[in-house]
Amino acid sequence: MSGNGNDVGGPRLAGRRILITGAASGIGKAIAELFASHGAKLALVDFNEDGVRAISASLDAVPCPYDLSDVENVEAMVANAARELGGLDGVVNCAALGSGSPIEEMDLSTLRKFTAINLEAPYMICKAALPLMRAAGGGTIVNIASGQGLLPNAPNNTAYAATKGGLIAFSKNLAVEAAPSVRVNAVCPGVTNTPMAAFTFADYDNPSDAPFVQQYALKRVAEPIEIANSVLFLSSGESSYITGSALAVDGGRCFH
Repeated sequence: MSGNGNDVGGPRLAGRRILITGAASGIGKAIAELFASHGAKLALVDFNEDGVRAISASLDAVPCPYDLSDVENVEAMVANAARELGGLDGVVNCAALGSGSPIEEMDLSTLRKFTAINLEAPYMICKAALPLMRAAGGGTIVNIASGQGLLPNAPNNTAYAATKGGLIAFSKNLAVEAAPSVRVNAVCPGVTNTPMAAFTFADYDNPSDAPFVQQYALKRVAEPIEIANSVLFLSSGESSYITGSALAVDGGRCFH
């Protein structure tokens, strides 16, 4: 159940019980669909109640409507999800707050929401999940950070870049603390064709025509399934000797 090599050769997540946040749309939804196709039993978290119930029904998953800005009750949410699944041996923290503003216009309440959703909630989810995964014999955690956490260069993005950079550092340090039974990695996507990123290429019929995309070596925007494939790899036994990594899945934007 630990993703330490025993699931190579068949359905890559057969028998795994995995909690995924941000699962109602975009990258999180692609991860949920991909994981279900590889045999995982899922608990899906999203603040969009209708959306998370719909995707959960389609995948025979446990729906967990929840606003992750309510950090104080995150541990109880994880405990309830694990109870429904009969245990827990995997986590994917994908939910995020993405749109920002110039620092001069950033008010404290908005900054706190960025911090809560992008950093504090993943921290508390991992805190709650770690003993459950150890009890199950091991597991995997994948935190979805951002290329902006590796190489921040977009304007009006300080809160997002700061919290995603923090998530990368947290993931690396947790990998030390959680070893050897639980592996922890971060995935750092480049710009992806999702509702969260849509504002960045809203003026273009083809998102890859946005001028900033030309800084990517592959000269195009990612599709959610391309990010999901990397998360599947890091959650499966095929990555059994990888922990503490920050994998840039960014079309060659930062060559990190």
